Amino acid sequence: MHAPVLSGPQYLREGLKLVLSPSLRLFVLLPLVVNLVLFVGLIYFAGHQFSLWVDSLMPSLPSWLSFLNYVLWPLFVVLVGFMVFFSFTMLANIIAAPFNGFLAEKVEVVVRGTDDFPDFSWAELAAMVPRTLGREMRKLGYFLPRAIGLFILSFIPVLNIIAAPLWLLFGIWMMAIQYIDYPADNHKLSWQDMIAWLREKRWQSLGFGGSVYLVLLVPFLNILMMPAAVAGATLFWVRERN
Repeated sequence: MHAPVLSGPQYLREGLKLVLSPSLRLFVLLPLVVNLVLFVGLIYFAGHQFSLWVDSLMPSLPSWLSFLNYVLWPLFVVLVGFMVFFSFTMLANIIAAPFNGFLAEKVEVVVRGTDDFPDFSWAELAAMVPRTLGREMRKLGYFLPRAIGLFILSFIPVLNIIAAPLWLLFGIWMMAIQYIDYPADNHKLSWQDMIAWLREKRWQSLGFGGSVYLVLLVPFLNILMMPAAVAGATLFWVRERN
């Protein structure tokens, strides 16, 4: 069954229902605690540095163009917000990767009604750590060169005006990669094959990634929605791979 382009919110909504079900609460609790600790720490740090970051990115304008500051300042606030959000999301997912991988397994069991995965144990969870962290490093290797290019673009006069929408589009694509990779990795799909599969379903992937991106921008709601995004991505994988 092929997902329509605008199926992203539906997958996310179904994923939220799944992670709130009693059978999956155990596998949601640990990543929730990890994300909560990271979120509180990042909010505290960003609250002290946010204005400084915005001021450092804002281009210097001649006095006769000073009126443009009122236009550009909100744009660069949004840009810094994107960067802070993305840093939190990447760090949280790197640390929570083994738990998210295990959650994706259990969601797939519920959705398919068959269990082809090992039973839960702390030993099994520990065995997933090297593989899942290696996959997260692969995501980081994909993300960093592109993020650095966008970061440099943010400092180039005139061109930096398009940095914010490009960050947004890139962030949406990365959200699709980030979460759909968990079920893909559980089935040993290679990184290259996973990226190629997402490109074949580009619009469906962007629809899902955009839905995830929007809800993760909401403080505190994003902590709960990260496990929901894992579950929604698993639904996407199961339905689109058949």
